[in-house]
Amino acid sequence: MNWSSQAWREATPIYEKIISMPFNQELIRGTLPEEKFKFYIAQDSLYLAEFGRALSLIAARAHNTAHTLAFNQFAEGAIVVEHALHAGYFRKYNLTDQVTPSPTCQFYTQFLLTKAALDQVEIAMAAVLPCFWIYKEVGDYIYSQQQPENNPYQDWINTYAGEEFAGVVQKAIVICDEVAENCTPTQKQAMTNSFLMASKLEWMFWDSAYKMEQWPI
Repeated sequence: MNWSSQAWREATPIYEKIISMPFNQELIRGTLPEEKFKFYIAQDSLYLAEFGRALSLIAARAHNTAHTLAFNQFAEGAIVVEHALHAGYFRKYNLTDQVTPSPTCQFYTQFLLTKAALDQVEIAMAAVLPCFWIYKEVGDYIYSQQQPENNPYQDWINTYAGEEFAGVVQKAIVICDEVAENCTPTQKQAMTNSFLMASKLEWMFWDSAYKMEQWPI
C-alpha cells in the first residue's frame, strides 16, 4: 500500500465526521445561515493567503525541479482563488478586508507555516495535502447529495467539485507518494502524523465557522 492510501485510511474517520457536520449538511440543503457562510468565506480568504505562503516555502525547499514547479503552481492557484473570493463573495456579501483570524484559523495557518519552514520538506508536503484532498472529497460528496434548485451556495459547490481542481489534487497526492518512497519508516510516520493533524484542523475550521468562533475577551 502506498503512503497516500494508508494516510487516507487513517484519516477516514475524520473525513466522515466532516461530511456529517452541520455546516456541510446545511450547505447541501441550502439552509446554512448566510451569516455563517459569510464568516466562513472571510476566514477562508485569510487562510488561503497564508496557505499560499506555505506552498511557496515548500516549493523553495523541494528536492527536484518538477516538485518545485508544481508547488509554485499550487501557490499561484491559492492566490487566484483568494482573489476570486474578494471579487465574488466579498462583493456579494459586502465583506471588508478588516477581518481578524479566528483562533482556529490562526492555529491552522501557523501550523502549516511552521511545517513548511522548519520540518523536513516531505512532512511539510503531507501537512498541506488535506487542504487539497479533503476539500475535493467534501466537494464531491456535497455535489452528489446536493439539492441544486435555488441553493444559494451552488457556486461554491461547483468550484470544489470541478475537474480542474481534481487534477490539482491528484498531482499533490502523487508528489507525496513519490517523496514518501525515499523516506524511512519513521519519516513516513511523521508524514502521516502531519496529515492527520491537518485533517483534524480541517474539521475544526468548518466547526469554527459554524460557531462563528471569536477570541475570548
